[in-house]
Amino acid sequence: MLRLVMGLVALAALVACTTPTKNVTDETLDLGDFVLGHNIVVARDIQKGVLSREADTDAFIASMKNAIDARMGASRYDGTRLVHFGVNINGYVLAQKGVPIVLQPRSGLIISVTAWDDRAGGKFNEEAKEIFVLETFTGGSLIASSGFSMTAQEQMDNLTYNAARQIEKWMHENAACLVDDVPADVLAACWQDNRNEEMRQKLAEQQK
Repeated sequence: MLRLVMGLVALAALVACTTPTKNVTDETLDLGDFVLGHNIVVARDIQKGVLSREADTDAFIASMKNAIDARMGASRYDGTRLVHFGVNINGYVLAQKGVPIVLQPRSGLIISVTAWDDRAGGKFNEEAKEIFVLETFTGGSLIASSGFSMTAQEQMDNLTYNAARQIEKWMHENAACLVDDVPADVLAACWQDNRNEEMRQKLAEQQK
């Protein structure tokens, strides 16, 4: 995991998104009968990337929990299939003040997620879902590193917002297995591809 965090540092200096962080007001996705149960976030052996600002671990955990509650909570999804989340914050980079234009370091976050089926009393995904996210642009970070325009807390909130959005998309991809009477062939196709091979490949290329 440390190798991935180190690679994230290099990748974050080159790749960025263009959609600004905003309040969770966009349309809901089809998540079957999903309703959020326990939302447990930990940061066991959290790794800080080189050249990163220091992040308060408890603040990062709280930010991640709040982001999941805001995006996945009962105000948006109120089905009957209770799903519990276990989230581990593996590593992060919070951009410091870089050199504008020439070097614009971006913040990044790596988490792993396990979804638990309350009804069955077990995991939906045996292998934890790997999620890598980078920060989104804000007005100030369009010109320079977000280290100039955002506090560490704002960077954390930006990243956890994006991570919660990816968890929502993951549930959407597996919505067919979040209902009753799922056919065996459909069930067999759910909860696959939990390793983010595309991002791992990009990280590997940056480390060559």
